[in-house]
Amino acid sequence: MSKQTYRVCFCFQRRFRLAVTETPDEIKDLFNQYSENGIMTVDRLRSFLIEVQKEEKATDEDAQAIIDQHRHIHRKGLHLEAFFKYLLSDSNPPHQALRVHHDMNAPLSHYFIYTGHNSYLTGNQLSSDCSDVPIKQALEKGVRVIELDLWPNAAKDNVDVLHGRTLTTPVELLKCLKCIKEHAFVKSEYPVVITLEDHLTPDLQAKVAEMVTQTFEDILYTPGPEGLKEFRSPESLKKRIIISTKPPKEYLEAKEVKEKENDAQKGKTSGDDSAWGKEFTHLKSMSVADDKHDLDEEDNNAEEELDDGENKLQQPEAPEYKRLITIHAGKPKGGLEACFVVDPDKVRRLSLSEQQLEKAVATYAKEIVRVHALTRQITNYNPLIGWTHGAQMVAFNMQGYGRSLWLMQGMFKANGGCGYIKKPDFLLTTGPHNEVFDPKVKLPVKKTLKVTVYMGEGWYYDFRHTHFDAYSPPDFYARVGIAGVPVDTIMKKTKTLEDNWVPNWNEEFEFPLTVPELALLRIEVHEYDMSEKDDFGGQACLPVSELRSGIRAVSLHSHKGEKYNSVKLLMRFEYF
Repeated sequence: MSKQTYRVCFCFQRRFRLAVTETPDEIKDLFNQYSENGIMTVDRLRSFLIEVQKEEKATDEDAQAIIDQHRHIHRKGLHLEAFFKYLLSDSNPPHQALRVHHDMNAPLSHYFIYTGHNSYLTGNQLSSDCSDVPIKQALEKGVRVIELDLWPNAAKDNVDVLHGRTLTTPVELLKCLKCIKEHAFVKSEYPVVITLEDHLTPDLQAKVAEMVTQTFEDILYTPGPEGLKEFRSPESLKKRIIISTKPPKEYLEAKEVKEKENDAQKGKTSGDDSAWGKEFTHLKSMSVADDKHDLDEEDNNAEEELDDGENKLQQPEAPEYKRLITIHAGKPKGGLEACFVVDPDKVRRLSLSEQQLEKAVATYAKEIVRVHALTRQITNYNPLIGWTHGAQMVAFNMQGYGRSLWLMQGMFKANGGCGYIKKPDFLLTTGPHNEVFDPKVKLPVKKTLKVTVYMGEGWYYDFRHTHFDAYSPPDFYARVGIAGVPVDTIMKKTKTLEDNWVPNWNEEFEFPLTVPELALLRIEVHEYDMSEKDDFGGQACLPVSELRSGIRAVSLHSHKGEKYNSVKLLMRFEYF
Protein backbone atom coordinates (compact mmCIF):
# COMPACT_ATOMS: atom_id res chain seq x y z
CA MET A 1 0.00 0.00 0.00
CA SER A 2 2.97 2.33 -0.41
CA LYS A 3 1.61 3.70 -3.72
CA GLN A 4 -1.82 4.06 -5.27
CA THR A 5 -2.67 4.26 -8.97
CA TYR A 6 -5.46 6.32 -10.56
CA ARG A 7 -6.41 6.03 -14.22
CA VAL A 8 -6.57 9.42 -15.97
CA CYS A 9 -7.60 8.11 -19.39
CA PHE A 10 -7.17 4.95 -21.43
CA CYS A 11 -3.46 5.50 -21.91
CA PHE A 12 -2.26 7.28 -18.79
CA GLN A 13 -2.14 6.57 -15.07
CA ARG A 14 -1.18 8.67 -12.07
CA ARG A 15 0.63 7.16 -9.10
CA PHE A 16 0.53 8.68 -5.62
CA ARG A 17 2.59 7.77 -2.60
CA LEU A 18 0.23 6.81 0.20
CA ALA A 19 0.64 8.87 3.35
CA VAL A 20 1.04 6.86 6.52
CA THR A 21 -0.50 7.74 9.86
CA GLU A 22 2.09 9.81 11.67
CA THR A 23 1.97 10.89 15.28
CA PRO A 24 1.39 14.68 15.46
CA ASP A 25 4.26 16.69 16.89
CA GLU A 26 2.28 17.83 19.94
CA ILE A 27 1.48 14.21 20.81
CA LYS A 28 5.18 13.34 20.51
CA ASP A 29 6.04 16.23 22.83
CA LEU A 30 3.49 15.09 25.41
CA PHE A 31 4.79 11.53 25.22
CA ASN A 32 8.35 12.74 25.80
CA GLN A 33 7.14 14.82 28.75
CA TYR A 34 5.38 11.89 30.43
CA SER A 35 7.79 9.07 29.52
CA GLU A 36 11.25 7.98 30.53
CA ASN A 37 13.69 6.25 28.21
CA GLY A 38 10.93 5.92 25.60
CA ILE A 39 8.47 4.17 27.95
CA MET A 40 5.38 5.61 29.65
CA THR A 41 5.03 3.66 32.89
CA VAL A 42 1.90 3.25 35.03
CA ASP A 43 2.62 6.21 37.27
CA ARG A 44 3.55 8.45 34.33
CA LEU A 45 0.42 7.43 32.42
CA ARG A 46 -1.69 8.15 35.51
CA SER A 47 -0.14 11.62 35.69
CA PHE A 48 -1.01 12.14 32.01
CA LEU A 49 -4.62 11.10 32.63
CA ILE A 50 -4.97 13.52 35.52
CA GLU A 51 -3.08 16.52 34.16
CA VAL A 52 -3.84 16.41 30.41
CA GLN A 53 -7.01 14.36 30.17
CA LYS A 54 -8.43 15.99 33.33
CA GLU A 55 -9.49 12.61 34.71
CA GLU A 56 -9.00 13.65 38.32
CA LYS A 57 -10.10 10.29 39.74
CA ALA A 58 -7.77 8.22 37.56
CA THR A 59 -6.00 5.44 39.48
CA ASP A 60 -2.99 3.23 38.90
CA GLU A 61 -5.46 0.46 38.08
CA ASP A 62 -6.97 2.60 35.30
CA ALA A 63 -3.52 3.27 33.85
CA GLN A 64 -2.57 -0.39 34.08
CA ALA A 65 -5.75 -1.41 32.25
CA ILE A 66 -4.82 0.92 29.38
CA ILE A 67 -1.30 -0.51 29.25
CA ASP A 68 -2.59 -4.07 29.29
CA GLN A 69 -4.93 -3.30 26.39
CA HIS A 70 -2.50 -1.41 24.16
CA ARG A 71 1.05 -2.49 25.03
CA HIS A 72 3.02 -4.19 22.31
CA ILE A 73 6.38 -5.47 23.57
CA HIS A 74 7.10 -3.61 26.77
CA ARG A 75 5.09 -5.07 29.63
CA LYS A 76 5.81 -2.23 32.02
CA GLY A 77 4.44 0.59 29.91
CA LEU A 78 3.64 2.13 26.54
CA HIS A 79 6.05 3.17 23.84
CA LEU A 80 5.12 6.01 21.47
CA GLU A 81 3.31 3.84 18.93
CA ALA A 82 1.20 2.13 21.60
CA PHE A 83 0.44 5.46 23.28
CA PHE A 84 -0.72 6.92 19.96
CA LYS A 85 -2.78 3.80 19.31
CA TYR A 86 -4.48 4.27 22.70
CA LEU A 87 -5.33 7.91 21.96
CA LEU A 88 -7.00 6.91 18.67
CA SER A 89 -8.86 3.93 20.12
CA ASP A 90 -12.53 3.48 21.04
CA SER A 91 -11.44 3.26 24.67
CA ASN A 92 -10.67 7.00 24.57
CA PRO A 93 -14.07 8.50 23.59
CA PRO A 94 -14.88 12.22 23.73
CA HIS A 95 -18.01 11.90 25.85
CA GLN A 96 -18.65 10.69 29.36
CA ALA A 97 -19.33 7.06 30.22
CA LEU A 98 -22.66 5.73 29.01
CA ARG A 99 -24.62 5.86 32.25
CA VAL A 100 -27.67 7.73 33.46
CA HIS A 101 -26.53 10.52 35.77
CA HIS A 102 -29.30 13.16 35.64
CA ASP A 103 -31.96 13.45 38.35
CA MET A 104 -34.79 11.28 36.97
CA ASN A 105 -37.34 12.07 39.70
CA ALA A 106 -38.74 15.33 38.27
CA PRO A 107 -41.99 15.48 36.25
CA LEU A 108 -41.80 14.34 32.62
CA SER A 109 -42.28 17.92 31.44
CA HIS A 110 -38.87 18.80 32.94
CA TYR A 111 -37.03 16.71 30.33
CA PHE A 112 -36.08 16.84 26.69
CA ILE A 113 -37.41 13.57 25.24
CA TYR A 114 -36.05 11.70 22.20
CA THR A 115 -38.97 11.87 19.77
CA GLY A 116 -39.63 10.16 16.46
CA HIS A 117 -41.97 11.31 13.68
CA ASN A 118 -43.76 8.95 11.27
CA SER A 119 -41.92 6.20 13.13
CA TYR A 120 -43.33 3.43 10.91
CA LEU A 121 -42.08 4.65 7.51
CA THR A 122 -39.21 2.86 5.76
CA GLY A 123 -38.50 5.78 3.42
CA ASN A 124 -40.17 8.85 1.98
CA GLN A 125 -43.56 10.08 3.20
CA LEU A 126 -45.37 9.63 -0.13
CA SER A 127 -44.73 6.16 -1.47
CA SER A 128 -42.59 4.08 0.89
CA ASP A 129 -43.67 1.00 2.81
CA CYS A 130 -44.98 1.14 6.35
CA SER A 131 -43.40 -1.43 8.64
CA ASP A 132 -42.58 -2.33 12.22
CA VAL A 133 -38.86 -2.49 11.34
CA PRO A 134 -38.22 1.30 11.59
CA ILE A 135 -40.01 1.26 14.95
CA LYS A 136 -37.65 -1.44 16.19
CA GLN A 137 -34.64 0.49 14.91
CA ALA A 138 -35.78 3.72 16.55
CA LEU A 139 -36.35 2.07 19.93
CA GLU A 140 -32.94 0.41 19.77
CA LYS A 141 -31.39 3.86 19.25
CA GLY A 142 -33.09 5.15 22.39
CA VAL A 143 -36.09 6.96 20.89
CA ARG A 144 -38.78 7.27 23.56
CA VAL A 145 -41.72 8.70 21.59
CA ILE A 146 -43.20 6.63 18.77
CA GLU A 147 -45.82 8.07 16.41
CA LEU A 148 -48.47 5.86 14.80
CA ASP A 149 -51.03 7.23 12.33
CA LEU A 150 -54.22 5.19 12.67
CA TRP A 151 -56.61 4.71 9.75
CA PRO A 152 -59.39 2.21 8.98
CA ASN A 153 -58.30 -0.63 6.69
CA ALA A 154 -59.85 -1.13 3.27
CA ALA A 155 -62.67 -3.23 4.71
CA LYS A 156 -63.31 -0.71 7.52
CA ASP A 157 -63.22 -3.54 10.06
CA ASN A 158 -59.65 -3.21 11.38
CA VAL A 159 -56.93 -0.61 11.97
CA ASP A 160 -53.88 0.04 9.81
CA VAL A 161 -50.88 2.28 10.36
CA LEU A 162 -49.96 4.43 7.36
CA HIS A 163 -49.26 7.98 6.25
CA GLY A 164 -52.79 9.00 5.28
CA ARG A 165 -53.77 10.29 1.83
CA THR A 166 -50.52 9.06 0.27
CA LEU A 167 -49.37 5.96 -1.63
CA THR A 168 -47.63 4.43 1.40
CA THR A 169 -48.48 0.76 1.94
CA PRO A 170 -50.04 0.02 5.35
CA VAL A 171 -48.95 -2.20 8.21
CA GLU A 172 -51.32 -3.65 10.79
CA LEU A 173 -51.52 -1.77 14.08
CA LEU A 174 -51.26 -4.96 16.12
CA LYS A 175 -47.94 -5.81 14.50
CA CYS A 176 -46.59 -2.36 15.48
CA LEU A 177 -47.83 -2.68 19.05
CA LYS A 178 -46.19 -6.09 19.48
CA CYS A 179 -42.94 -4.70 18.10
CA ILE A 180 -43.03 -1.83 20.61
CA LYS A 181 -43.62 -4.21 23.49
CA GLU A 182 -40.71 -6.42 22.44
CA HIS A 183 -38.16 -3.64 21.90
CA ALA A 184 -39.34 -0.72 24.05
CA PHE A 185 -36.83 -1.21 26.85
CA VAL A 186 -33.85 -2.79 25.08
CA LYS A 187 -31.89 0.48 24.98
CA SER A 188 -33.48 2.33 27.89
CA GLU A 189 -35.68 1.44 30.85
CA TYR A 190 -37.42 4.80 30.83
CA PRO A 191 -41.03 5.19 29.62
CA VAL A 192 -42.11 5.03 26.00
CA VAL A 193 -44.83 7.40 24.81
CA ILE A 194 -46.97 6.20 21.90
CA THR A 195 -48.59 9.10 20.06
CA LEU A 196 -51.71 7.93 18.23
CA GLU A 197 -52.77 10.16 15.34
CA ASP A 198 -56.39 9.05 15.33
CA HIS A 199 -58.60 8.99 12.21
CA LEU A 200 -60.99 6.32 13.45
CA THR A 201 -64.68 5.81 14.10
CA PRO A 202 -65.75 5.02 17.69
CA ASP A 203 -66.09 1.29 16.97
CA LEU A 204 -62.52 1.12 15.67
CA GLN A 205 -61.34 3.22 18.61
CA ALA A 206 -62.79 0.55 20.86
CA LYS A 207 -60.92 -2.07 18.87
CA VAL A 208 -57.68 -0.11 19.34
CA ALA A 209 -58.33 0.06 23.09
CA GLU A 210 -58.70 -3.72 23.18
CA MET A 211 -55.48 -4.29 21.23
CA VAL A 212 -53.52 -1.84 23.38
CA THR A 213 -54.70 -3.27 26.70
CA GLN A 214 -54.20 -6.88 25.66
CA THR A 215 -50.77 -6.25 24.16
CA PHE A 216 -49.23 -4.18 26.95
CA GLU A 217 -51.19 -5.54 29.93
CA ASP A 218 -49.69 -4.35 33.22
CA ILE A 219 -46.91 -2.23 31.65
CA LEU A 220 -49.54 0.18 30.25
CA TYR A 221 -49.87 3.31 32.38
CA THR A 222 -53.35 4.85 32.55
CA PRO A 223 -54.27 8.02 34.47
CA GLY A 224 -57.35 6.70 36.27
CA PRO A 225 -60.92 8.07 36.29
CA GLU A 226 -59.93 11.58 37.45
CA GLY A 227 -57.34 12.05 34.72
CA LEU A 228 -53.79 13.30 35.13
CA LYS A 229 -53.21 16.71 36.72
CA GLU A 230 -49.46 16.41 37.13
CA PHE A 231 -46.85 14.45 35.24
CA ARG A 232 -45.12 11.63 37.01
CA SER A 233 -41.34 11.22 36.83
CA PRO A 234 -39.39 9.05 34.38
CA GLU A 235 -38.02 7.10 37.35
CA SER A 236 -41.52 6.23 38.59
CA LEU A 237 -42.58 5.21 35.06
CA LYS A 238 -39.68 2.89 34.27
CA LYS A 239 -40.71 0.16 31.82
CA ARG A 240 -44.16 1.67 31.34
CA ILE A 241 -46.03 2.57 28.15
CA ILE A 242 -47.90 5.89 27.96
CA ILE A 243 -50.56 6.77 25.36
CA SER A 244 -50.94 10.24 23.87
CA THR A 245 -53.28 11.43 21.10
CA LYS A 246 -53.63 14.30 18.68
CA PRO A 247 -57.07 15.26 17.24
CA PRO A 248 -57.44 14.47 13.52
CA LYS A 249 -58.05 18.05 12.32
CA GLU A 250 -54.99 19.44 14.12
CA TYR A 251 -52.93 16.51 12.89
CA LEU A 252 -53.85 17.14 9.25
CA GLU A 253 -53.15 20.89 9.56
CA ALA A 254 -49.71 20.21 11.02
CA LYS A 255 -48.96 17.67 8.28
CA GLU A 256 -50.01 20.09 5.53
CA VAL A 257 -47.85 22.88 6.95
CA LYS A 258 -44.89 20.51 7.30
CA GLU A 259 -45.25 19.29 3.70
CA LYS A 260 -45.44 22.89 2.43
CA GLU A 261 -42.27 23.69 4.39
CA ASN A 262 -40.48 20.70 2.86
CA ASP A 263 -41.60 21.70 -0.64
CA ALA A 264 -40.45 25.27 -0.07
CA GLN A 265 -36.94 24.05 0.79
CA LYS A 266 -36.53 22.02 -2.41
CA GLY A 267 -34.23 23.65 -4.87
CA LYS A 268 -32.98 26.28 -2.43
CA THR A 269 -29.70 24.65 -1.46
CA SER A 270 -26.54 24.74 -3.50
CA GLY A 271 -22.81 24.29 -3.14
CA ASP A 272 -21.87 23.27 0.37
CA ASP A 273 -25.50 23.04 1.54
CA SER A 274 -26.45 20.59 -1.21
CA ALA A 275 -23.71 18.25 -0.05
CA TRP A 276 -24.25 18.58 3.68
CA GLY A 277 -27.94 19.30 4.05
CA LYS A 278 -29.48 22.67 4.80
CA GLU A 279 -27.45 24.86 7.16
CA PHE A 280 -29.24 26.34 10.14
CA THR A 281 -30.66 29.85 10.23
CA HIS A 282 -31.49 31.92 13.29
CA LEU A 283 -34.44 33.89 14.53
CA LYS A 284 -32.64 37.18 14.11
CA SER A 285 -32.84 36.77 10.31
CA MET A 286 -36.46 35.61 10.24
CA SER A 287 -39.18 37.85 8.86
CA VAL A 288 -42.56 37.22 10.46
CA ALA A 289 -44.29 39.06 7.62
CA ASP A 290 -43.12 36.36 5.22
CA ASP A 291 -44.91 33.62 7.17
CA LYS A 292 -47.86 32.41 5.11
CA HIS A 293 -49.33 30.45 8.01
CA ASP A 294 -51.05 32.98 10.27
CA LEU A 295 -51.46 31.24 13.59
CA ASP A 296 -54.06 33.59 14.98
CA GLU A 297 -56.16 33.13 11.88
CA GLU A 298 -55.78 29.37 12.00
CA ASP A 299 -56.70 29.19 15.63
CA ASN A 300 -59.69 31.48 15.20
CA ASN A 301 -60.92 29.27 12.39
CA ALA A 302 -60.50 26.30 14.66
CA GLU A 303 -62.59 28.06 17.29
CA GLU A 304 -65.33 28.73 14.75
CA GLU A 305 -65.40 25.07 13.80
CA LEU A 306 -65.58 24.08 17.43
CA ASP A 307 -68.44 26.49 17.96
CA ASP A 308 -70.23 25.08 14.91
CA GLY A 309 -70.39 21.70 16.56
CA GLU A 310 -67.35 20.10 14.96
CA ASN A 311 -65.75 19.46 18.35
CA LYS A 312 -66.95 15.89 18.17
CA LEU A 313 -63.98 15.33 15.86
CA GLN A 314 -61.55 16.75 18.39
CA GLN A 315 -61.94 14.07 21.05
CA PRO A 316 -62.21 10.28 20.85
CA GLU A 317 -65.70 9.06 21.59
CA ALA A 318 -65.22 5.44 22.63
CA PRO A 319 -65.05 5.50 26.47
CA GLU A 320 -62.64 2.56 26.71
CA TYR A 321 -60.34 4.41 24.31
CA LYS A 322 -60.56 7.68 26.22
CA ARG A 323 -59.56 5.92 29.45
CA LEU A 324 -56.22 4.87 27.93
CA ILE A 325 -55.09 8.40 27.09
CA THR A 326 -52.65 9.95 29.54
CA ILE A 327 -51.54 12.98 27.50
CA HIS A 328 -54.13 14.83 25.44
CA ALA A 329 -53.06 17.10 22.59
CA GLY A 330 -54.86 20.16 21.27
CA LYS A 331 -54.92 23.91 20.82
CA PRO A 332 -57.06 25.94 23.23
CA LYS A 333 -59.58 28.56 22.15
CA GLY A 334 -58.39 32.14 22.03
CA GLY A 335 -55.74 32.11 19.33
CA LEU A 336 -51.98 31.87 19.68
CA GLU A 337 -51.77 33.82 22.92
CA ALA A 338 -54.09 31.38 24.65
CA CYS A 339 -51.67 28.53 23.91
CA PHE A 340 -49.18 30.02 26.36
CA VAL A 341 -51.48 30.77 29.28
CA VAL A 342 -50.29 28.99 32.41
CA ASP A 343 -52.79 26.45 33.72
CA PRO A 344 -51.19 24.36 36.49
CA ASP A 345 -54.15 21.94 36.60
CA LYS A 346 -53.92 20.74 33.01
CA VAL A 347 -51.67 18.13 31.46
CA ARG A 348 -51.67 18.45 27.69
CA ARG A 349 -49.45 18.53 24.63
CA LEU A 350 -49.35 21.52 22.31
CA SER A 351 -48.29 20.73 18.71
CA LEU A 352 -46.99 23.35 16.28
CA SER A 353 -45.08 23.07 13.01
CA GLU A 354 -41.63 24.60 12.61
CA GLN A 355 -42.97 27.68 10.82
CA GLN A 356 -45.70 28.13 13.40
CA LEU A 357 -43.21 27.90 16.21
CA GLU A 358 -40.85 30.37 14.56
CA LYS A 359 -43.65 32.92 14.33
CA ALA A 360 -44.68 32.23 17.92
CA VAL A 361 -41.10 32.64 19.13
CA ALA A 362 -40.77 35.99 17.37
CA THR A 363 -43.74 37.36 19.36
CA TYR A 364 -44.14 35.19 22.45
CA ALA A 365 -40.60 33.98 23.24
CA LYS A 366 -40.81 34.58 27.00
CA GLU A 367 -44.33 33.16 27.22
CA ILE A 368 -43.16 29.96 25.52
CA VAL A 369 -40.36 29.48 28.05
CA ARG A 370 -42.67 30.25 30.95
CA VAL A 371 -45.38 27.87 29.83
CA HIS A 372 -42.91 25.00 29.54
CA ALA A 373 -41.39 25.79 32.92
CA LEU A 374 -44.56 26.19 34.96
CA THR A 375 -47.13 23.89 33.38
CA ARG A 376 -47.18 20.21 32.48
CA GLN A 377 -46.96 20.23 28.70
CA ILE A 378 -45.07 18.37 26.01
CA THR A 379 -44.58 19.96 22.57
CA ASN A 380 -43.19 19.12 19.13
CA TYR A 381 -40.72 21.62 17.63
CA ASN A 382 -37.47 21.79 15.65
CA PRO A 383 -34.25 21.44 17.63
CA LEU A 384 -32.48 24.79 17.62
CA ILE A 385 -35.61 26.82 18.28
CA GLY A 386 -37.48 24.23 20.31
CA TRP A 387 -34.76 23.20 22.75
CA THR A 388 -33.64 26.75 23.52
CA HIS A 389 -37.24 27.57 24.42
CA GLY A 390 -37.71 24.47 26.56
CA ALA A 391 -39.74 22.30 24.17
CA GLN A 392 -39.75 18.75 25.43
CA MET A 393 -40.55 16.80 22.26
CA VAL A 394 -38.82 17.70 19.01
CA ALA A 395 -40.11 15.26 16.41
CA PHE A 396 -38.01 13.97 13.50
CA ASN A 397 -38.21 11.36 10.79
CA MET A 398 -35.62 8.83 11.90
CA GLN A 399 -35.49 7.25 8.44
CA GLY A 400 -34.04 10.41 6.91
CA TYR A 401 -30.72 12.18 7.34
CA GLY A 402 -29.24 15.65 7.45
CA ARG A 403 -27.97 18.23 9.88
CA SER A 404 -31.16 18.39 11.97
CA LEU A 405 -31.13 14.65 12.56
CA TRP A 406 -27.40 14.78 13.39
CA LEU A 407 -28.21 17.33 16.10
CA MET A 408 -30.97 15.09 17.41
CA GLN A 409 -28.63 12.09 17.57
CA GLY A 410 -25.90 14.18 19.18
CA MET A 411 -28.21 15.76 21.75
CA PHE A 412 -29.43 12.40 23.00
CA LYS A 413 -26.00 10.92 23.48
CA ALA A 414 -26.25 12.73 26.82
CA ASN A 415 -27.38 11.09 30.06
CA GLY A 416 -26.30 7.63 29.01
CA GLY A 417 -28.39 7.70 25.84
CA CYS A 418 -31.52 6.88 27.85
CA GLY A 419 -33.74 9.21 25.79
CA TYR A 420 -34.45 11.69 28.61
CA ILE A 421 -32.30 14.76 29.31
CA LYS A 422 -33.02 16.99 32.28
CA LYS A 423 -33.61 20.55 31.17
CA PRO A 424 -31.29 23.22 32.64
CA ASP A 425 -32.67 24.99 35.70
CA PHE A 426 -32.95 28.31 33.86
CA LEU A 427 -35.61 26.72 31.60
CA LEU A 428 -37.61 25.57 34.63
CA THR A 429 -37.54 28.56 36.98
CA THR A 430 -37.91 32.33 36.87
CA GLY A 431 -35.37 34.86 38.10
CA PRO A 432 -35.63 37.14 41.16
CA HIS A 433 -37.69 39.64 39.17
CA ASN A 434 -39.91 37.00 37.54
CA GLU A 435 -37.87 37.13 34.35
CA VAL A 436 -37.51 34.06 32.14
CA PHE A 437 -34.70 32.84 29.92
CA ASP A 438 -34.68 34.51 26.51
CA PRO A 439 -32.31 32.77 24.04
CA LYS A 440 -32.13 35.90 21.87
CA VAL A 441 -30.57 37.98 24.68
CA LYS A 442 -26.77 38.08 24.59
CA LEU A 443 -25.46 36.90 27.96
CA PRO A 444 -21.92 37.01 29.41
CA VAL A 445 -19.58 34.24 28.29
CA LYS A 446 -19.60 31.40 30.84
CA LYS A 447 -16.73 29.41 29.39
CA THR A 448 -14.65 29.12 26.24
CA LEU A 449 -14.14 25.80 24.50
CA LYS A 450 -10.82 25.41 22.70
CA VAL A 451 -10.82 22.68 20.05
CA THR A 452 -7.69 21.36 18.37
CA VAL A 453 -8.18 19.26 15.24
CA TYR A 454 -5.00 17.23 14.91
CA MET A 455 -5.66 14.69 12.18
CA GLY A 456 -8.00 12.13 10.70
CA GLU A 457 -7.67 8.58 9.45
CA GLY A 458 -9.68 5.55 8.34
CA TRP A 459 -11.19 6.67 5.03
CA TYR A 460 -8.77 4.49 3.11
CA TYR A 461 -10.21 1.40 4.81
CA ASP A 462 -13.92 2.35 4.72
CA PHE A 463 -14.19 3.73 1.16
CA ARG A 464 -13.15 2.70 -2.33
CA HIS A 465 -10.01 4.52 -3.44
CA THR A 466 -12.01 6.34 -6.17
CA HIS A 467 -14.99 7.18 -3.95
CA PHE A 468 -14.03 10.83 -3.43
CA ASP A 469 -12.02 11.48 -6.58
CA ALA A 470 -11.58 9.25 -9.61
CA TYR A 471 -8.18 10.73 -10.46
CA SER A 472 -6.37 11.34 -7.17
CA PRO A 473 -6.51 10.81 -3.40
CA PRO A 474 -9.03 12.99 -1.53
CA ASP A 475 -8.64 16.65 -0.56
CA PHE A 476 -10.13 16.76 2.95
CA TYR A 477 -11.10 19.67 5.14
CA ALA A 478 -12.95 19.74 8.44
CA ARG A 479 -15.69 22.03 9.74
CA VAL A 480 -16.04 22.50 13.48
CA GLY A 481 -18.61 24.60 15.27
CA ILE A 482 -21.37 25.06 17.80
CA ALA A 483 -25.15 24.71 17.57
CA GLY A 484 -27.06 26.35 20.40
CA VAL A 485 -28.49 29.77 21.20
CA PRO A 486 -28.04 32.18 18.27
CA VAL A 487 -25.08 34.09 19.73
CA ASP A 488 -23.14 30.84 20.34
CA THR A 489 -23.90 29.26 16.96
CA ILE A 490 -21.00 29.32 14.51
CA MET A 491 -19.03 27.09 12.14
CA LYS A 492 -15.30 27.30 11.35
CA LYS A 493 -13.21 25.53 8.75
CA THR A 494 -9.72 24.06 8.49
CA LYS A 495 -7.49 24.37 5.44
CA THR A 496 -7.92 21.82 2.68
CA LEU A 497 -5.13 19.24 2.45
CA GLU A 498 -4.69 17.92 -1.08
CA ASP A 499 -4.17 14.32 -2.17
CA ASN A 500 -4.00 12.85 1.32
CA TRP A 501 -5.91 9.96 2.87
CA VAL A 502 -4.51 10.84 6.33
CA PRO A 503 -4.95 14.62 6.69
CA ASN A 504 -2.92 16.26 9.46
CA TRP A 505 -4.53 19.68 9.92
CA ASN A 506 -3.23 20.58 13.40
CA GLU A 507 -5.49 23.66 13.73
CA GLU A 508 -7.02 25.32 16.80
CA PHE A 509 -10.41 27.00 17.19
CA GLU A 510 -11.98 28.81 20.14
CA PHE A 511 -15.69 29.01 20.88
CA PRO A 512 -16.96 31.44 23.56
CA LEU A 513 -20.13 29.96 25.06
CA THR A 514 -22.83 32.00 26.78
CA VAL A 515 -25.16 29.02 27.28
CA PRO A 516 -22.96 25.90 27.28
CA GLU A 517 -25.81 23.85 28.77
CA LEU A 518 -27.63 23.96 25.41
CA ALA A 519 -24.58 23.81 23.14
CA LEU A 520 -23.73 20.96 20.77
CA LEU A 521 -20.32 20.54 19.17
CA ARG A 522 -20.66 19.92 15.44
CA ILE A 523 -17.90 18.19 13.50
CA GLU A 524 -18.06 17.56 9.77
CA VAL A 525 -15.45 16.38 7.25
CA HIS A 526 -15.72 17.21 3.59
CA GLU A 527 -13.76 16.44 0.44
CA TYR A 528 -13.21 19.45 -1.78
CA ASP A 529 -14.21 19.10 -5.42
CA MET A 530 -13.39 21.97 -7.75
CA SER A 531 -15.81 21.00 -10.53
CA GLU A 532 -18.73 19.46 -8.62
CA LYS A 533 -20.29 19.64 -5.19
CA ASP A 534 -18.04 18.69 -2.30
CA ASP A 535 -18.30 15.11 -1.06
CA PHE A 536 -19.39 14.05 2.39
CA GLY A 537 -16.65 12.50 4.53
CA GLY A 538 -18.33 12.00 7.89
CA GLN A 539 -19.87 13.84 10.83
CA ALA A 540 -20.20 13.78 14.59
CA CYS A 541 -22.27 15.80 17.03
CA LEU A 542 -21.58 15.86 20.77
CA PRO A 543 -23.26 17.58 23.74
CA VAL A 544 -20.81 20.13 25.15
CA SER A 545 -22.16 19.45 28.65
CA GLU A 546 -20.70 15.93 28.50
CA LEU A 547 -17.59 16.62 26.43
CA ARG A 548 -14.48 15.29 28.13
CA SER A 549 -11.40 17.47 28.30
CA GLY A 550 -8.16 16.19 26.86
CA ILE A 551 -7.04 14.44 23.67
CA ARG A 552 -9.82 12.21 22.38
CA ALA A 553 -10.67 9.94 19.45
CA VAL A 554 -13.86 11.16 17.76
CA SER A 555 -15.54 8.53 15.61
CA LEU A 556 -17.30 9.87 12.54
CA HIS A 557 -20.69 8.77 11.26
CA SER A 558 -22.50 8.52 7.95
CA HIS A 559 -25.35 10.70 6.70
CA LYS A 560 -27.77 8.42 8.54
CA GLY A 561 -25.82 8.51 11.78
CA GLU A 562 -24.25 5.08 11.41
CA LYS A 563 -20.74 4.86 12.84
CA TYR A 564 -17.97 4.19 10.34
CA ASN A 565 -15.76 1.23 11.10
CA SER A 566 -12.44 3.07 10.91
CA VAL A 567 -12.90 6.82 10.30
CA LYS A 568 -11.84 8.95 13.28
CA LEU A 569 -10.45 12.34 14.13
CA LEU A 570 -7.87 12.95 16.83
CA MET A 571 -8.92 16.11 18.68
CA ARG A 572 -8.23 17.98 21.89
CA PHE A 573 -10.81 19.78 24.03
CA GLU A 574 -9.89 22.40 26.62
CA TYR A 575 -12.00 24.78 28.69
CA PHE A 576 -11.05 28.15 30.11
